[in-house]
Amino acid sequence: MPRNSSYIYYDYTVSLCNHCLKKVDAKIVFEDDRVFMLKNCREHGFQKVLIATDVAYYKQIRNYNKASEYPLRPTTRTEFGCPYDCGLCPDHEQHSCLTLIEVTDRCNLQCPTCYAGSSPTYGRHRTLEEIGRMLDRIVESEGEPDVVQISGGEPTIHPQFFEILDLAKTKPIKHLMLNTNGVRIAGDPAFAERLAGYMPDFEVYLQFDSFKPEALRRLRGKDLTKVRMQALEHLNKLDLSTTLVVTLQKGVNDDEIGSIIEFALQQPCVRGVTFQPTQIAGRLEDFDPATDRLTPTEIRQAILAQSGIFEPADLIPVPCNPDALTMGYVLKLEGEVFPLTRFLDPEMLLNNAGNTIVYEQDPELHRHVLKMFSTGISVDRAEQDLHHLLCCLPQVSAPQLSYRNLFRVIIMNFMDAYDFDVRAIKKSCVHIVHKDGRIVPFETMNLFYRDHLEHYLNQIKLSSHV
Repeated sequence: MPRNSSYIYYDYTVSLCNHCLKKVDAKIVFEDDRVFMLKNCREHGFQKVLIATDVAYYKQIRNYNKASEYPLRPTTRTEFGCPYDCGLCPDHEQHSCLTLIEVTDRCNLQCPTCYAGSSPTYGRHRTLEEIGRMLDRIVESEGEPDVVQISGGEPTIHPQFFEILDLAKTKPIKHLMLNTNGVRIAGDPAFAERLAGYMPDFEVYLQFDSFKPEALRRLRGKDLTKVRMQALEHLNKLDLSTTLVVTLQKGVNDDEIGSIIEFALQQPCVRGVTFQPTQIAGRLEDFDPATDRLTPTEIRQAILAQSGIFEPADLIPVPCNPDALTMGYVLKLEGEVFPLTRFLDPEMLLNNAGNTIVYEQDPELHRHVLKMFSTGISVDRAEQDLHHLLCCLPQVSAPQLSYRNLFRVIIMNFMDAYDFDVRAIKKSCVHIVHKDGRIVPFETMNLFYRDHLEHYLNQIKLSSHV
């Protein structure tokens, strides 16, 4: 008599060994209402990795895939196969929705958790000429880049920081962001005032991990509570558009997800919160993958349980990269908060059918929609506007409303060797400009393409004979 399996086999993909980063076959299975990846490395043996805690949502992800959008031209050729040809190669299935430029390796902190391994003494600042070439490379790839993020290290310590922003503003970039730990903004009000001069189409992406001193010490090496509050005080005074970005670790700060959303909604300058589970890459101290990993579905479930705002229909996959990105939009109106994403019909989003993306569900929700229209908001389904919506920066035609009235919650998962799924990595849309001009997915950059890692990548290519 056949022996029954303890799981349901769902799919097959290619992953990486958790330890040596060599490519391995992987099964996707459902077991005990959870989703696991089963893989086997000839050297390191069998590995079982939890990748989702919500089977229904994991299945739903596949319904949100939209047609691929390619960069204007690839940089590298496909030779060894994903993820060993990044640059972007012709086999990559998504252009750069958001591109990071790391203007310096150095930082004014030395966080125990840092995907780039930055510190006050590590590496060097990029020259203005190098940064100009990196910006030009993005324009060559994208034409009119959607979002470019000035990053590091800590970019605000670069001696030519404002020259970098001036240079970026000369390029046809639709939205410019500054990725910062907020130390300089907190300590120098004049610096914040000068930043405000780059609005509109400029935003601060502010590190904001926790309200708890002990959590901040574990993640950032020191209690930065006062720094965060001072930075927000200056940004609020200037109404400088800001996104709070939260690096999450299980048992450290995942119990604060709801309180961070509630706090963010009260800040006039904050346009949203991005939650990022820790990527197992770079410098990662006091972290045990067996106990400290968080899956995107666990974060989604925590938002639903802790925020008191969202329902399951409010937090949906982002079609350009649904495995890695989940989004929820809120309308802030006359002191009230109305979830907006529930009005997006995936069939109409993906099939370009119908004339509107708003539809009736029940009388209470319909009342909110009518209120939206009574104040002048209309959501245009033109292809260009839809593109911006799915890239997390909606274009809304509303004479009486502005970007201040929209608030977004994003879950952004950067896969590492543990949950690496080649099918999803090919759809990666958050990229980093390598200093040699290649445009590399964020995930694979931190696994293979930083200076001290590429030698090992070359060894993998040679030893595996791929």
